[in-house]
Amino acid sequence: MAAIAVSSQVRGEVSTPADSLSVSLTDVVVVANRADYKTPVAFSTVSKKQIEKVNDGHDIPFLLNYTPSVITTSDAGAGMGYSSIRVRGTDGSRINVTANGVPINNPESHNVYWVNMPDLASSLQDIQVQRGVGTSTNGAGAFGASINMITDTPSTVPYANLSGSYGSYNSNKETLRVGTGLIKNHWMFDARLSHLSSDGYIDRAWSKLWSYFGQAAYQSDNTLIRLLAFGGKEQTYMAWDYASKEDMEKYGRRYNPCGEYIDAEGNVAYYPDQTDNYIQHHFHLLLTQNLSDNLTLNVGLHYTKDDGYYNQYKTKRTLAEYGLNPFYLDGELVKKSDLIRLKKNRNGFGGGLFSLAYNKGIVQAQAGGAINNFKGNHFGQVAWVRNYVGSIDPLQEYYRNEGEKLDANIYARANVAVSNTVRAYADLQYRYIKYSITGRSDNFDYNTGDMQLLDIHRTYNFFNPKVGVNWQINPSNRLFGSWSVAHKEPVRDNFTDGDMHHLPHAERLFDYEVGYSYNSAIFSAGANLYYMDYKDQLVATGQLSDTGNPLSINVPSSYRAGIELQFTLRPLSWFNWNFNTTLSRNRIKNFVEYIYEDEWTNPISFDLGDTPISFSPDVTLFNSFSFTCKGFEANLNSKYVSKQYLNNARNNQQALDAYFVTDLHLTYTFRNILSVKELKTGFTIYNLFNEKYCSNGYAGAGYYVDEAGQKVIYRYSGYAAQAPTNVMATVALTF
Repeated sequence: MAAIAVSSQVRGEVSTPADSLSVSLTDVVVVANRADYKTPVAFSTVSKKQIEKVNDGHDIPFLLNYTPSVITTSDAGAGMGYSSIRVRGTDGSRINVTANGVPINNPESHNVYWVNMPDLASSLQDIQVQRGVGTSTNGAGAFGASINMITDTPSTVPYANLSGSYGSYNSNKETLRVGTGLIKNHWMFDARLSHLSSDGYIDRAWSKLWSYFGQAAYQSDNTLIRLLAFGGKEQTYMAWDYASKEDMEKYGRRYNPCGEYIDAEGNVAYYPDQTDNYIQHHFHLLLTQNLSDNLTLNVGLHYTKDDGYYNQYKTKRTLAEYGLNPFYLDGELVKKSDLIRLKKNRNGFGGGLFSLAYNKGIVQAQAGGAINNFKGNHFGQVAWVRNYVGSIDPLQEYYRNEGEKLDANIYARANVAVSNTVRAYADLQYRYIKYSITGRSDNFDYNTGDMQLLDIHRTYNFFNPKVGVNWQINPSNRLFGSWSVAHKEPVRDNFTDGDMHHLPHAERLFDYEVGYSYNSAIFSAGANLYYMDYKDQLVATGQLSDTGNPLSINVPSSYRAGIELQFTLRPLSWFNWNFNTTLSRNRIKNFVEYIYEDEWTNPISFDLGDTPISFSPDVTLFNSFSFTCKGFEANLNSKYVSKQYLNNARNNQQALDAYFVTDLHLTYTFRNILSVKELKTGFTIYNLFNEKYCSNGYAGAGYYVDEAGQKVIYRYSGYAAQAPTNVMATVALTF
């Protein structure tokens, strides 16, 4: 069902503002993947007005934190820098993200690195979150949700907007937005430039971020053409190693082990350049052509270019793993040493997409498709080795491989009124993927004494049908049911960081959804039941790859089942009460845990029966009280997340404790002061009651054989501590 807590607030706000084109948003860009209230899909839409209320520099996942079934986390602990999102327990690599219908997920990792697009929220018209399979979309398969972003429509009147934020941990954001308005009845130009930075809550977890957005638009009676460019540059100090509970007790919650080493004098030191550095540019060319009163064509071309690297200090690394020979130092053979390495990516991703929409009488129909090609170059270099004796080339390369992916899909969808109140829905999609990885991996193969060779070639053919019924019983009551099928190919890490003798399989999902909603002027409520039945689901083991990404394995049978409840109460013109909660059960059937000797060889296994899926809480809850009086508005927002296991073994020593966090947002808006159309001031207290909590982590296990020949199991874990009470102040001027 549509999320009442969010959509009831925005239902009258999703339309295009008066100062932009009169054409509706869904006719302006390639957004055939959008749902509306006639579509039997669970979704929430967050309007521009709602985005602006909380857009003080926090990453986009945090702007969606109050929508149903959503959990967010920040590596730096304060919402700026590396952040991530989960929906219904599924991680970001399983959430399809598009902007104007264009895929944003990296085609290999399927992740969206929001840090590469800082402050994109300042250039968004709205964001729609579809939970479950949702409608057919472009790019990576939606295995938990889809996030569909629409960038700002071109403004027909000139404007300038300057905003700034500053708060705890030297977190700050400065944004300038300008637009020319309509020139000679046809042309419009808009631009944005942003700078963001933060010291981070976690030690040394600073970030320095820059971003831009620009568009040129041409309109005539039946045509709209837009050329968009947006992107960003980021530099962040790594914080993804997290800290153990023991280290937090010893060094404090802000302890960051990244970049730590022992210097020549035996003192603890931190490498100052333990950083992630990345630049990403997106280019979209979008055409909307009204072919008739009932027929609209959307066409889009896109290209994304990105380039970046990690700079890491690694301690006691085996030299052979980096193509280096052991050396003698003071008569002793040195096989392991500290070193500095760089791991680099250079990617190009481009393609085209189209949709043809027909809307007349009882029929709403769409057909469309896309073809996209990706090429990613991955290589690593050694920059320095402690006390190395021998020849080492500057930035000696120790691995290089290339990933290439062709992704094409075609779909047809129809929503037909079979009576005055009932609409039948069908959505059929065929998707073709050809993916290869060739070259040398960054993993060392001790059997061959060289870097692991990659020669992976996979082709996938997926058919994804979706059917449903929407019953608008009366203006206030709505009921829907749907059944959807989705398939998803493995991501790059599943191949390169997993067991090369047991390569991953594609996944399949049957998604069953039943929703009911009630809407009136004073009260809105709803419930959505879902059952997501997986075959060969790739679930996070709790462990991380060498670059901080979660590792996953196929499990034959698993499911996610739950109920999402929402309501909004508007008893007074100045007071709103919004609430949503998800009660769920997320299980792997007959899970077998494998533990390896020294985490590499000779596995032992444990049959654990049905176990909870990692990072999948049984309860999430959001509550909001909103007060308005003339230009003043106050929002008291609370979020509860129940216990989450860090792996699939139901180990209580490797889990995230439940947490309850409350934020207080205060804003006051002045209008028409001298030449300023609007002056908006805001102050937010995050984590008002100073909850000490961790929202993410990792877990691993291994064993060793002791002197008595007994196998001794050991477990380890790290936790992402989040900031205690902190504040942020904002000011925005519109001319």
